[in-house]
Amino acid sequence: MATKSKSKSPAWKTGEWNMTQEQYKQIASKREPSRSIYKNCIRAFLVGGTICLIGQAFQQMFISWFGMTKEQASSPTVVLLIFLSVILTCFGVYDKLAQWAGAGSAVPVTGFANSMSSAAIEHRSEGLVLGVGANMFKLAGSVIVFGTVAAFIIALIYLIFGINIKHG
Repeated sequence: MATKSKSKSPAWKTGEWNMTQEQYKQIASKREPSRSIYKNCIRAFLVGGTICLIGQAFQQMFISWFGMTKEQASSPTVVLLIFLSVILTCFGVYDKLAQWAGAGSAVPVTGFANSMSSAAIEHRSEGLVLGVGANMFKLAGSVIVFGTVAAFIIALIYLIFGINIKHG
């Protein structure tokens, strides 16, 4: 009659594996899949360029069909890109595109719209004010602060060096 041997708990549960953080990093780096930098750059370029090409096509459409100037067509173009980005985020398409394309999908307007709408969708179960409103604007706050500070610094540089910009 054969006896069953006691099944031993895994080593990670019993604490038998005592490794330093450096040893863990070495093991993790060996198991991490390799990434092709060139392939990632090409994907980012193609997707980012395609988003910009779509934006340019929208702008040309507003200029041709509605007789707008380049400056007048800029605002509806940005609104349309934001709208499409949010719609694609709602259906989960933009996130899959972003995972494949990497930084190429982070083109400023569409990437920012995706980030804000993703946060709103993720926290909608917590309510409109404390869930959607509070979490959606966490990212917006840092971007607005950065933009304001950068504009202030650039304005100071222009003021100090006496750089004049003539419009028109």
